Amino acid sequence: MKDSPLHIALVGNPNSGKTSLFNALTGLHQQVGNFPGVTVDKKTGFLDLEDNIKAELIDLPGTYSLYPRRADEWVAYKVLMNADDEEVKPDLVLLVADASNLKRNLLFCSQILDLKIPVVLALTMNDLAEKKGIKIDANGLATDLGVPVVFVNPRKNKGLNDLKKLLTQAAKSTNKGFQRNFINTSALAPTAIEEVQKLFPHLSDYAAIHYLINHENFPLSNIHQDAIEKIEIDNQFNPTKTQAEEIMQRYHRIKSTMKQNVLEPDPLQKKLFTEKLDNVLLHRKWGYLILITVLFLLFQSIFWLAQFPMDSIEWIFQQLSAYCNAQLPNAWWSDLLVNGLLAGLSGIMVFIPQIMILFGLITLLEDTGYMARISFLTDKLMRKVGLNGKSVMPMISGFACAVPAIMSTRNIENKKERLLTILITPLMSCSARLPVYTILISLVIDNKYYFGFLSLQGLVMMGLYLLGTVMALIVSFVAKWFIHIKEKSFFILELPVYRTPRWKNAGITMVEKAKIFVQDAGKIIMIISLLLWFLSSYGPNNRIEKLKEDFALTIQQHPEQKERLNKELSTQKLQNSYAGLLGKAIEPAIKPLGYDWKIGVALITSFAAREVFVGTMATLYSVEEEDNLSLREKLQSAKHSDGTKVYTLAAAMSLMVFYVLAMQCMSTLAVVKRETKSWKWPIIQFLYMTTLAYSMSWLVYHVLS
Repeated sequence: MKDSPLHIALVGNPNSGKTSLFNALTGLHQQVGNFPGVTVDKKTGFLDLEDNIKAELIDLPGTYSLYPRRADEWVAYKVLMNADDEEVKPDLVLLVADASNLKRNLLFCSQILDLKIPVVLALTMNDLAEKKGIKIDANGLATDLGVPVVFVNPRKNKGLNDLKKLLTQAAKSTNKGFQRNFINTSALAPTAIEEVQKLFPHLSDYAAIHYLINHENFPLSNIHQDAIEKIEIDNQFNPTKTQAEEIMQRYHRIKSTMKQNVLEPDPLQKKLFTEKLDNVLLHRKWGYLILITVLFLLFQSIFWLAQFPMDSIEWIFQQLSAYCNAQLPNAWWSDLLVNGLLAGLSGIMVFIPQIMILFGLITLLEDTGYMARISFLTDKLMRKVGLNGKSVMPMISGFACAVPAIMSTRNIENKKERLLTILITPLMSCSARLPVYTILISLVIDNKYYFGFLSLQGLVMMGLYLLGTVMALIVSFVAKWFIHIKEKSFFILELPVYRTPRWKNAGITMVEKAKIFVQDAGKIIMIISLLLWFLSSYGPNNRIEKLKEDFALTIQQHPEQKERLNKELSTQKLQNSYAGLLGKAIEPAIKPLGYDWKIGVALITSFAAREVFVGTMATLYSVEEEDNLSLREKLQSAKHSDGTKVYTLAAAMSLMVFYVLAMQCMSTLAVVKRETKSWKWPIIQFLYMTTLAYSMSWLVYHVLS
């Protein structure tokens, strides 16, 4: 066998179990990137087949047919057509088909068969097919299609060994690409096909048809492009008519195949559990009430479940800081360790429980099939503000992180709706804002419960998330009048069946997201925390050294006031440091919002990543305060120069509203630029969000003051 790995393309319809099979086959041996030139996720993984054959599995985006419409469908199409110079040509195709909806899946399957690529067909959703009373003759289907067929259940790791055997046999087969035609494709345009094959002898009849239809999108020379164009004109080739005739022939043959190999129950049988459940969850009135209840429980749970582990982590870091202060000598490196490193690290670790819980609950909602129902329920509302139901999934994903959420908008075919969704998705409160909300809510909102289970802090948290959502809808409603793209909109959504959530899958996701937070956001927080320690500990023109000398002299003269003078020295050192001078410079601009200069420094640093706010505050207050109080206690006791509290209800609520509405994320702006291929839209996005955040924060502060 050749030294390079076998290249297997994993293809199938959306919601056919393709991702589950990819995960089951490759395990942790996965890589995620982008396909060259497009912002479409490229997932690859490695698996071992029999006889020491190494295989690379390429998970292509889900698609319903070989007639692409969306960006991700074009990626899958070009790889299968071998029309992408930068992608490796697949040696064989692993085609995933939903056994409970085989008729629809066989359309795509039949098209790939006629491309003459070696295929192994894996049938998933067999448990659901059995519940529906569907029985499939796998051997008969294999004989009829001319390709190996195997039943698999990736959720329970069933049939995977049989699948690997078939992949091994297909890899070794000397009859690659010789399966018979599913339909007589040569009869669709005989002369035109023959002439294209003279230019490209390696093409099958069906591939030649696609060269006639889509050659403009293939990396061909100008000579070949002109030659194919001439063939179309000379033979009066009609792409639309040819495509329609092909689809009709395929469904006619599929009907015959289904009749011979698939036993289906009487369609008048009683409804499945999924359909009965949808009657309740998608009800015109009860459906919305249930949706609000689900979201309410989601945000309440973030506080219920995370409170104990967060308190424990906070206590551990308090004890660690106290121990280090007591044991280490008074030197710059010990100050860096305690007030830079440990303070920054505590700002990362304390919020891991909430982030894990948020992602775990979202994963469970996706796994059960309820997430798709949310899109369906909200389509009517979305259309009133210029969007459609497909916009809901990126918006909900924005609760986790705006970057992948914005990338997922490629599934929205309508350009105007896609652009609107991109512009408003950052208004959804991502997990990076969670640490900011949590610390501020704990400062000014009492930890009380109504009726024994309704957390007041949880209600405020939900209010912040709702504020972002409502403002997103309002912005979309206004913006739709200014974006002049006229394109007809359709909302076609396949509702997956309800399934028992996979707790293991949720657990893996929680651990992975925690790792990503610690590794990615954590790096930024630590770097900025250490940089802030330096900026907070040193100042220009030896200001701090002069302060130390002056205070040392004063302490000698008034030793009885040593404790008070040392505390005042710490405050003066911080105000005369580089960070203090920067904060003081911007203080006039933010004072109308109720913020002091320390908050101003945090606003600047958190533009790198929103969650840096907490790390910034931890570092600034650790440098100023020498005691072993928690960050929450330090913020609680923080005062302005006139003795008034910094974190009043008005100031804290103003700050929370600012973080709900402001564009405080460089990564989001970068991905918006990449998705829209222009700096115009990220600049507009930054300006409108900053203006909105400032004005709403000002209003909240003055109303509550």
